[in-house]
Amino acid sequence: MDPNAPEPPIRRPTLSQVAKAAGVSEITASRALRGGSAVAKSTRQKVERAAQALNYMPNRLAGTLAGGASRQIAVVLPSLSNIVFADVLKGLERRLEDDGYHPILGISHYDASREEHLLRDLLSWRPAGLVLAPTSGNAATRALLRAAELPVVEVMDTDPDPADLAVGFSHRAAGRTMAHYLIGRGYRRMAYIGHDIATDFRALARLDGFKDALSDAGLTLSDTLILDGPSSVPLGREGLARLLSQSKAAPDAVFFSNDDMAVGGVFHCQTAGLALPHDIALAGFNGLSIGQALPTPLTTIASNREHIGYVAADHILRRLKGEAPPRITQIDFRLVPGATA
Repeated sequence: MDPNAPEPPIRRPTLSQVAKAAGVSEITASRALRGGSAVAKSTRQKVERAAQALNYMPNRLAGTLAGGASRQIAVVLPSLSNIVFADVLKGLERRLEDDGYHPILGISHYDASREEHLLRDLLSWRPAGLVLAPTSGNAATRALLRAAELPVVEVMDTDPDPADLAVGFSHRAAGRTMAHYLIGRGYRRMAYIGHDIATDFRALARLDGFKDALSDAGLTLSDTLILDGPSSVPLGREGLARLLSQSKAAPDAVFFSNDDMAVGGVFHCQTAGLALPHDIALAGFNGLSIGQALPTPLTTIASNREHIGYVAADHILRRLKGEAPPRITQIDFRLVPGATA
């Protein structure tokens, strides 16, 4: 035998070999690996151990094309750059894995055209369901969601009318809640600092709700500063420095589009020698742990993101079982008083 000859290809283990190793029929092995409920737990575990020992990888696509049920849930989120949507994904995974389903993830980066492309691609793989945190009201995307012949759950926002199901809360109401809190604390000259709201309609909804509540109290925003680019701590720090340098009269309080931006504002205050909340009050949104870990905990609104993901996954699983979950499910947010306002 030529020692320089290439190694013969290693044949992939077959389902028949897995079934033989587990001491079951091929049909039982196939059902067990698909997570079939008709297979006893002990049998399923025995088959899974045999498959693992043989490094057997089932052909999920072939099974789906042959009419088998997909065990994948398509998930499209706008970002994973901070913990907000990572928490949603964590809740999704926790619930899906209980029933043997798995998420396949796409990130839109707040780009409506990219979101549409991701949806077309993911839906072509025939997932069992879809979870989406929409980037915009793109007409093509809405048409895709309405035409999808599978359970669709839109998460994090219940203000727009969903194509199928929605799990989340009203961002407009969250903005109103923060305005009412700041007004109740005696602040009257208030400003807003945000990131590019053209790419984040949820942030825009919070701003609209905030302004509505101010208007109800006979007030208006003294300054509004919208910065280019995605939200970040450095952008928030830059934003507050710029707003204070260009304002004719400094605001009593500043509402930021989210906690990332607000934490940056806190850092600017520390550098500029401004005492919180005596010299200026700051407030954010999301309830991130970094904001609560500051020496002066951030005043903010906390969203129950992981629970939103969990409930979204549960609604899909219920629909797949023939049940009818509510079309819109509200998951309460809560105001965190903190100490910066």
